[in-house]
Amino acid sequence: MKFPGSVLVSLILFVAETAAALCLSGAYRAAGDRMWQWLTLLFALLPCALVQLSLVFIHRDVSRDRPLVLLLHILQLGPLVRCVEVFYIYFHAGRVEEPYVSITKKRQMPKDGYSEEIEKEVGQAEGKLCTHRSAFSRASVIQAFLGSAPQLTLQLYICVLQQEITAARSIFMVLSLLSIVYGALRCNILAIKIKYDDYDVSVKPAAYLCIFMWRSFEIATRVTVLVLFSSVLQIWTLPVVLVNFFVFFFYPWILFWQSKSPFPENIEKALSRVGTTIVLCLLTFLYAGINMFCWSAVQVKLNDPDLINKSQNWYRLTVYYMLRFIENAFLLLMWYVYKTDIYLYVCAPLLVLQLLIGYCMAVLFMLVFYQFCHPCKKLFSSSISEGLLSCFKFLCFICKPPKSTVLMDKAEMKSENTDEAWSSSKTIDSQKGNPHQSVSSNA
Repeated sequence: MKFPGSVLVSLILFVAETAAALCLSGAYRAAGDRMWQWLTLLFALLPCALVQLSLVFIHRDVSRDRPLVLLLHILQLGPLVRCVEVFYIYFHAGRVEEPYVSITKKRQMPKDGYSEEIEKEVGQAEGKLCTHRSAFSRASVIQAFLGSAPQLTLQLYICVLQQEITAARSIFMVLSLLSIVYGALRCNILAIKIKYDDYDVSVKPAAYLCIFMWRSFEIATRVTVLVLFSSVLQIWTLPVVLVNFFVFFFYPWILFWQSKSPFPENIEKALSRVGTTIVLCLLTFLYAGINMFCWSAVQVKLNDPDLINKSQNWYRLTVYYMLRFIENAFLLLMWYVYKTDIYLYVCAPLLVLQLLIGYCMAVLFMLVFYQFCHPCKKLFSSSISEGLLSCFKFLCFICKPPKSTVLMDKAEMKSENTDEAWSSSKTIDSQKGNPHQSVSSNA
C-alpha cells in the first residue's frame, strides 16, 4: 500500500500558510495597517472555508451520522482530522482481514503496440485511502488558487509599495509560492488520472521535476507582472482582473449552452437542481481562478458526465500561451511607460527581459514535459511538436491573404505595367511619325 505522502504535504502547507497568515495579520494590526490586516485575513480564511466544504462534500459527511467531524470542520480543523484518519487507516491496514475486496481492471501502457489488461484487488482500506488522497488533492488546488495566489500577489504588492521585505513577509511569500506550485502540480496529476482512468498511470520523478519547474516559472512571472502593473496603474488593475476572470468563468457555460445538452443531474443524487447549479458555479469559479495565474491542465466541460474534457487539445494550449505572453508583454510595457520614482534604482529594461525570459522558460519546461516526460505520451494521437507545428501552420494560413486576392493583385499590377508600356510606346511612335513638327519647332 502506497504511503500517503501527498496528504501529509498538503496538510503541512495548509497549516504553515494559515499560521503565517495569522501572524502576519497580527503584525499589520500592531503597525496600524488595518486594510492590509483584513485583506490578509480574508485571503486566508476564505479558502479555509472552501477547503472544509470540499472535504465534507467529497466524503458525504452531511448524509452520515458524524456530528463530531462536522463540528471540527466548522472549527476549520477538518484537514487535521482527515490526516489523522488517513494515517490510522494506513498503519492498521492488514492487521484485520477485510470481509470483501473489489476488483479493478487497469490497462498497462502500450508496449510495441500491445496493451495488456491487468486485474487488481482493492481492499476497503486502500479504497478509503484513495478517496482521502483525491479529496486532499482537490483541497490543495482550492487552497492554492483561491487563497495562496491572491495572498502572494497582495504581499508582493505591499513589499513594492513599502519598499521593504521583512523576514515574516518573505517566509509567507515563499510558503504561498510553494502552495501554488504544489496545487498546480496536483492539478496536472489529477488531469492525467482523470483523462486516462482506464490505464495504470505511473508518474516518474523526472515528470514531477518538469512540472515543478514549469509551474514555478509560470506562476512567479505572472504574479510579478500583475504586481508591477498594479503598482503604477491602480485604476486599471480591476478591469484587467475582471476581464480575465469573467472570460474563463463564462467560457465553459457558453460551450454548454451552444451544445444544447440537458442540465447535468448526475453530480450528486442528494443535491437538488439549485444545489447542482451552485456546485457547477463553484467549479467554474475555481477554473477561472486557476487560469488567471497559469494554464489549467483540467478543462471543464459541463456537458460531459465527468465534467472534464478528456481530449488533448493542442490548439487551445497554444492559443492560451500565445495570448498570455502578449498580455504579459503589454502589461510590462505599460509599467515601463508609467513607472514611478519607487523604481528609480531598478534597471527596467533588464527586469522586463528577465520576466519575459522567465515565461519562455516555463513554456520550455512545459514542452519538455509533454514531449518526453508525460506518463501517457504513448497514447497521444500526435506529439506536442507535431501539434504545435500544425497550430503554427493553421495560424499562418489564417494570417496569409487568400490566393485569389493575390492573383487579382498580380493581374492588376501586370495590366498596369502593360498599359504603361503601351502608352510609352505610343508616344515614341507618334514622335517618330511627325518629324516636320520637330523641325518646325527647332526653326
